[in-house]
This record gives sequence, structure tokens and C-alpha cells, in this order.
Amino acid sequence: MKKVTFILLFLSLCIQAQTKRDPRVVAMAGAYTTIADGIFSVGYNPGMIGLQQNRPYMMQGFQLDFGLLGNFFSIENIAQYSGDTLNTKEKNALFRELEDADGMAFFMDTHMPIPLLNISKGNKAFSANNIILQNYRLPIGLLELVFYGNGQKSDLDIEFNYEILGMNEYGFTFGIPFKSMSWGVTAKYMQGLFYLGVDEDSSSSNIITDDLGIYGSGRYIIRQGVGGSGFGLDIGVVSRPHNGWQFGASIINLSGTITWKQGGEKSSSSINPLTSSFYPFTWGDSTLDANESILYTFNIDTIRADKLGGDSLFTNETIFFVPKKTKDFITRVPATFRLGLSKRKDDFLFASDLVAGFQDKFYARKQWKWSIGAEWTRIPTVPMRIGFGWGGGDLKELGMGFGVKKGAVMFDLGFAFRNGMWLHTMKGFNFSFGITIVGKEKDPNKEGPLPRP
Repeated sequence: MKKVTFILLFLSLCIQAQTKRDPRVVAMAGAYTTIADGIFSVGYNPGMIGLQQNRPYMMQGFQLDFGLLGNFFSIENIAQYSGDTLNTKEKNALFRELEDADGMAFFMDTHMPIPLLNISKGNKAFSANNIILQNYRLPIGLLELVFYGNGQKSDLDIEFNYEILGMNEYGFTFGIPFKSMSWGVTAKYMQGLFYLGVDEDSSSSNIITDDLGIYGSGRYIIRQGVGGSGFGLDIGVVSRPHNGWQFGASIINLSGTITWKQGGEKSSSSINPLTSSFYPFTWGDSTLDANESILYTFNIDTIRADKLGGDSLFTNETIFFVPKKTKDFITRVPATFRLGLSKRKDDFLFASDLVAGFQDKFYARKQWKWSIGAEWTRIPTVPMRIGFGWGGGDLKELGMGFGVKKGAVMFDLGFAFRNGMWLHTMKGFNFSFGITIVGKEKDPNKEGPLPRP
């Protein structure tokens, strides 16, 4: 048990970085639909780019964004539950919290814009981003057995969930301004680098506890994809400022899928050096070939007093195999809906968003998240930001950060406590910093030379 706890704690502390994220949105807890500027509007509301005709060009020099999110491990919970015996009330409260999340979950994602390839000018933008998504979930059936033994249910579902996906996303964004609003579209090419995950349709596992004893079996098919491709589409709309107010909405990844080629070439994953720490995949002491899948099976013989002396109560087997029929499969990149408003007043910019996903996968959740943020620009070269979010996968989120602008160079930093408001209660975090090069802004009051008579 101590070994399992250590492994879970290690997973929850791994540093990795929602697809498309930057220091400013981290600091404002996601309230971004109507305030994102230039290249940063990609992935949030492409309609914003249509209002940038008179804004200077923008280019991301370097940015690194990493974070993690869990639903149990925090400094407070570790101190509270380590070595302690839970009473029934505490046990029920903790189990209900995990049951609402369908198990003990860990999500990690990394987002890094490819340096110098993310550029916006006028009402157009080109973006190139490397994304790595990782998702782990311990089944609620296993947790139920740990919490209550076999007292609650005799047939326990213990199917695990595991997925890791690496991709490059290239997008072209353009906006079409109208009299009172601006529409925008981002067309994306998604280059799949690698994928490894449990095939839920072909996998099953359960433990049965009854009067005869404890027994069960499991069968997991873990498949991989090396090299894939697909296309995606974002759409958005935003109003022009009126008395400082703006309203907007967008659907990110309205369509977005990656078709994976099983049995692809290894070289397809070497396009980006970030993938070297993930691919080629290893299982135990063995390395998978590009066309191999994994079949893992286990069997628990009847565990009861008269069989405890046996040496084969638990057996397992791992087989690497090449599917007889190589079948391509499709991964859906989760879609999100965003609705936002903002108000600019004197030296303050206030923004608020409602965001919801269409499925419970990776960074998306089929529930609303509300966020509100503020930016103080009394000192234009050092904007200060703070934000709060509630709901969604983060439950509670507190973000803060600042920027420093010196000439054409802008440095931004953002940090957010996720699923908790303070250092000791957070069950995850985001940390993001980046350097952006901004062109010289035109002075609208400056007049050119008068024409000759």
C-alpha cells in the first residue's frame, strides 16, 4: 500500500503544462474571451483578431507553460489522512468526492509555442504549437474496495484509464470586421506525433467478492499510434467596444480529430525534440516497436482461508503483439464553448467568462466554469493581474501575475492555484512565462505630410 501511495504521489507531482495557454490567461484564471490580443486570441476567440487592424504586429519569442491537476493529493490532505484512521463520516465524505470525479484522476498537459513561428499582423495570424496531453484515472471500484472492503458492492469495476497524446498544431487565423462586431475563424492542421492509451472498447476488468471468496480477472488492450493527421476549426465573434463594454463567444475545436496510423514509422515522432522523453514507449524493461500493441491480462483465483497457502492466487501476463488487421483509429480533440464579457474603466480592465466542454476528456469537462479577472494598467509598462475561477475540472482556481514591457520586448508571468485556493490546499497548479516581441504602435494623432497644392 505504501508503494502504491508513493507512485500516486509521484504522478501527482510530475511537472507538465489546456491546450493553448499563456501567462496572461493563467493570471486571470481563464477570463479571456473578449480581451485576448493579437496572437493570444488564437485558441480563445479568433473573432478578436478582426479588431487588430491598427495594432502592431506581435511575435512570440519563447514561452513555456506547464501545470498539473489532480482531485485528491494536497499538502493539507496528506497531512490530514497520512497514518490516521478515518471515521465513517470522513470516509463517506472523501469517497463521495472521488466518486463524483469517477475515480482518482490526474491530468497533465504541456503547451509550448514553437519559437518565432507564432505571428499576428493586422487581422491575420499564424500559430504553431507543440502539445502533450496525459490522463490517468484509478477506477472507482478499486477505491471502493479500499474504503469499504466488500461491504458495499459484490461486483467491482476496476477498469483503468490511461492516455498520452503528443501533437503539433498549426493554425491560420483571420478575422472579418463589421460595423458592430467581428467574426473570426482558425483553420488548423493537427500533426499527430504519438499516442498510447487503453482501448476502452476492448478492455474490461472486475473483482467479485461474495460468500465464495474474492476472485476476478482483467484484460487490457493498450494500443499506440505513431504519426497521425487531422484538421480542426475554431470560430468566434466579438462586439466592438461600446462605452468600455465588449461581449463575445467562441467554439474551440468545433471540429478537430486526429487519425492515427498503426504501424507507422518511428521517424514520424522525431520531428520535435520534446517527444524524446516519451517515445519510443517502454513497458517494463522492453521497448515497443512502432507497430506493436500490448495485451495485459491478470487473473485472481478464489481468495479464501483454505487457499491462502497456494502459490498461484494471482497470475498476470504481458504480451507484445502486432494486430493481424492494422486498423486506423481516431482521437477526438475535446471541444469547448466560451462566452465572455469585459469592461474597461480608467486604469482597470475587468473580464468574466463562462466555459463548458462537450465531453469529459483531457482538459474539457461537461460542466460550466465561471471565471472573473482584473488587470490594472496604471503603470502601462508593468500591468498587474489577478483572477478567480469556480467550477469545471479545476473546481476552484486563483491566478495572479504581471507583465514587464521594455521597448519592443514584453515579458509576462502567471501562476495559478488549481483545485484549491492556497499553497496547502491546491491539488494542482499552472506556471507560465513568456517573451513576446511587439511592433511599434502607430500614433493615430500623428498626421503625415500635407499634399502639395
